Amino acid sequence: MTGSGWLLILLAALPLAGAAGLLAPAFAGRVPRGYGLAVSGVTLAAAVAVLAAFDYAAPERMQFETDLPWIPGLDLRFHLGVDGVSLPLVVLTALLTFLCFGYLAGRPSGPGQDASRLGELRPRALVFTLLVLEFGMIGTFIALDLLLFFVFFEVVLIPMYFVIAIWGGARRRAAAIKFILYTLLGSAVLLLGLLVIWTQTGTLDMVVLAQSHPMARSTQIIAFVAIGIGLAVKTPMWPLHTWLPDAHTEAPTVGSVLLAGVLLKMGTYGFARIAIPILPEGAEAVAPWLGAFAVVGIVYGALACLAQQDLKRMIAYSSVGHMGFVLLGFATLTPVGINAALFGNVAHGLITGLLFFIAGAIKERYGTADMTRLGGGMLGRFPYVGSLLTFACVASLGLPGLAGFWGEMLALQGAFDPAEALSRPLFLVFMTIGGLGAVLTAAYFLLMLSRVTHGLPGEPVTTPPGPPAETAEEVPDLIEPVAAETEIAHESPVLTRAGTASQDVRPAELAAWTPLVALTVLFGLWPSGLLGLTDPVVRTLLGAP
Repeated sequence: MTGSGWLLILLAALPLAGAAGLLAPAFAGRVPRGYGLAVSGVTLAAAVAVLAAFDYAAPERMQFETDLPWIPGLDLRFHLGVDGVSLPLVVLTALLTFLCFGYLAGRPSGPGQDASRLGELRPRALVFTLLVLEFGMIGTFIALDLLLFFVFFEVVLIPMYFVIAIWGGARRRAAAIKFILYTLLGSAVLLLGLLVIWTQTGTLDMVVLAQSHPMARSTQIIAFVAIGIGLAVKTPMWPLHTWLPDAHTEAPTVGSVLLAGVLLKMGTYGFARIAIPILPEGAEAVAPWLGAFAVVGIVYGALACLAQQDLKRMIAYSSVGHMGFVLLGFATLTPVGINAALFGNVAHGLITGLLFFIAGAIKERYGTADMTRLGGGMLGRFPYVGSLLTFACVASLGLPGLAGFWGEMLALQGAFDPAEALSRPLFLVFMTIGGLGAVLTAAYFLLMLSRVTHGLPGEPVTTPPGPPAETAEEVPDLIEPVAAETEIAHESPVLTRAGTASQDVRPAELAAWTPLVALTVLFGLWPSGLLGLTDPVVRTLLGAP
């Protein structure tokens, strides 16, 4: 273990220790409203300490390493470390978790789906679940042993299942079961691929494997396909994406933020850390197929967004398209393309996390996320919420000067000039289809903004106190009808569940959203802040000059 290796152990141990602390009898029957915020805040401080102590002159070198015997009989090691690829994702994980706890700690109970479930139902269990989730997410990004990576990868699934199943919407149980079945099936295939590597090489150390490439081409192809399928489920890649819209639609706001902002990145991170550097010949053989699935996902996700009525579901399908650009970047097997994928990973986490925060706020204020019932005029009724929604949408569609632009643009540039072993005409087709997908992305976001933020304010939807409807039959009894001829004053506030006026942006919401806005602008104007970290690592992994 290096002299500073304890920092990574501390970083991973803090949320786990915080979760264990909640099992103490002192917390029985209490609502630890600030406990999760404090623990995640200390974890974020540890992540910032790693960020500050990182050697930016050598981002391609593993730093803060811990390499200890784990299971000596099987030559398995407890190997942790970070480099320029994993560091941004570790900090993103700590930041989003802290912002989620801040959002929970500062919000009132009562209005909307999230308030009834997150503010009143098993608060100690929720904090415990989110801290275990943070432990698994951070561990995934710092693990340098394939089995250790797999263990952390799986630790994440159960907490997210409970977040959806307990604190989600009316159809939460079906969505949670679909989520766990898909991801467990993907994990089983992933494990098979890892076992192929182990049986052929006798080691699971990622650093050693990335430097030696000891397997035959046919074995690499088999392992890449198995590992790729397992990672593609989590990404998710079309057509393995169908669990995602239901999970996002039913998950509470904090669940959607962490699912989109971090969990999806675990799949794409696996391509950068495991599949491509350890199995280069397998990647070369499968890259055209990966590119084809990626561009289909880009266009499919955009067309699906155009057909959605639910705001959260639309944002979920937009993730399918954005992850398509990330996968297209990986498929090019070039430094430009892979840097695009890694940049797009972080940008998507910031922007889509912000979108889901805002979508949750809209659902609380209006009582619904159905865009046909939201009406228009959000900029008139809630100018700050409407303006932030507009900002997040134009960032997500790839407006130059914001973080969403660079990932898409560089992915298309990588497809224009792929690796020498790949067919350039084929990837030019992929580039053209991806460009069409970018146009469709702008179309569905602008259409949504025209329906929701512009025009006259829509009619409020009021629902009585209590948990959300469990079945479709309950819905008519829960909704208070508004007569068609009822006139709604432009300045009248939207009513919450309790029938009280809802303010524009609450302090806790502003505190949670501001860092995401600032970082989206920062990386949009200063992309080298991220690319300077990832590019040396990518060139080392690819053996490029």
